Amino acid sequence: VPEHVWRINLDTPEEAQQNLSFGAADRWWEQTDLTKLILASNKLQSLSEDVQLLPALTMLDVHDNQLTSLPSALGQLENLQKLDVSHNKLRSLPEELLQLPRLRSLLVQHNELSQLPEGLGQLLSLEELDVSNNQLTAIPTSFALLVNLVRLNLACNQLKELPADLSAMKSLRQLDCTKNYLETVPPKLATMASLEQLYLRKNKLRSLPELPSCKLLKELHAGENQIEILNAENLKQLSSLCVLELRDNKIKAVPEEITVLQKLERLDLANNDISRLPYTLGNLPQLKFLALEGNPLRTIRRDLLQKGTQELLKYLRSKIQDDGPGPNEEPPVTAMTLPSQSKVNIHAITTLKLLEYSDKQAAEIPGAVFDAVGAHPVATVNFSKNQLREIPPRLVELKDSVCDVSLGFNKISSISSELCLLQKLTHLDLRNNFLTALPEEMEALKRLHTINLAFNRFKVFPSVLYNLPALENILLSNNQVGSIDPVQLKGLDKLGTLDLQNNDLLQVPPELGNCENLRSLLLEGNPFRTPRAAVLAKGTAAVLEYLRSRIPS
Repeated sequence: VPEHVWRINLDTPEEAQQNLSFGAADRWWEQTDLTKLILASNKLQSLSEDVQLLPALTMLDVHDNQLTSLPSALGQLENLQKLDVSHNKLRSLPEELLQLPRLRSLLVQHNELSQLPEGLGQLLSLEELDVSNNQLTAIPTSFALLVNLVRLNLACNQLKELPADLSAMKSLRQLDCTKNYLETVPPKLATMASLEQLYLRKNKLRSLPELPSCKLLKELHAGENQIEILNAENLKQLSSLCVLELRDNKIKAVPEEITVLQKLERLDLANNDISRLPYTLGNLPQLKFLALEGNPLRTIRRDLLQKGTQELLKYLRSKIQDDGPGPNEEPPVTAMTLPSQSKVNIHAITTLKLLEYSDKQAAEIPGAVFDAVGAHPVATVNFSKNQLREIPPRLVELKDSVCDVSLGFNKISSISSELCLLQKLTHLDLRNNFLTALPEEMEALKRLHTINLAFNRFKVFPSVLYNLPALENILLSNNQVGSIDPVQLKGLDKLGTLDLQNNDLLQVPPELGNCENLRSLLLEGNPFRTPRAAVLAKGTAAVLEYLRSRIPS
């Protein structure tokens, strides 16, 4: 680091010596001391003790260098609020660090630390502590004193247990213990009343932790463990849960009590040993994402799993009410059934308000299918898995009642104006087609809240989507979208899910972080370099916070 950087508060800058006409008001160097110093992403192997010449520093960022130690003079920066020494080669932290009374954020992830200073609990102002990706085998008991800590990241270390004293952290909202060697979670952790997000992925847990007092817990991530049993009692305690991620475990059964999780939005049970599901799962009112692939399910056909969450939930609900042939079964041929309609499920039209002609490899929908509707109101249309090249023109006949249209897995390359007349439409599934654009007339679909455009050929984000105020879910994965407009996205204040996985995004605009209503932002599989995979892995809230931190101030 050049010497004059350390002396910037002491020495008169060169331009002042060359130009003597500075008035008193212009002499900025006499009025302000340096408060932020960013030396990140260089090749620094050491920091000078001269850092003490900058006593007004509130932020020091030296991440991504080659530091093996830190100067003890850091302890004299009593105004320091944020210290980022992550992505270096530190083997230890100086004891003097514990003298920083105002330190709120300490980031030391991705170093070579095998232990932390025993007195770390003295940093009473600390709100954020990230010690992930080190070689820690234990946590100092003094951690219990960090009563203002909001976020604690212990991921990717070698911890075999968590100290029960962590339960004293009354402000802790986010605890990340991913990828350690934890076999149990201390029962006392259950008293952490502020906890909202708990990450326990990639450990050695055999059961779900008991968390009776964590009334605010919204996300529990416990995938890639050795959990075999879901204890009904444990589930009952998690009434606020929105995300429950249990993929890649050894769970054999899902108890009926899972339905007490009335706020659940995402349930991931992929790659377990589940053979049957409680049909009452279909009644969870907020559930938007249910992953079940990789289970030996006997009651649910594989093609149904591939149709997505809404179809699956509909099927489960239909099993609860099972009062006649299901939507996929042929009705018995009776005198009421005309020969031309024998392929149309009249029962489904009359009782389920469902018009289905799917998986027939048809190039067009036969007129008899629409004729069979008669005066019956149809709410759901499923024409998926055919060879359709255009939107069936007669779809417009159902405009007074249809709200859910599925045209996925066809060969549709453009959207005709007929579709734009279905003004009651709330769900539109167009995945796996040949679409490159959407017509502006689609802005008439003011009630549309879910649109699935995955596996198409979009190169740009369809601008008409910005004009659909009711949109809650935009699924655009596996296209070639190169950019998004964060300002227009913020206008969609109901948007909760934005799936842009496997596109061509070269950068993620920091302003996307202002879309604070997003509960699920999926960006994996794009060529951008930041945010890094490690940030993405922490989930939507962390990604949005990271993006907000990058907005130029």
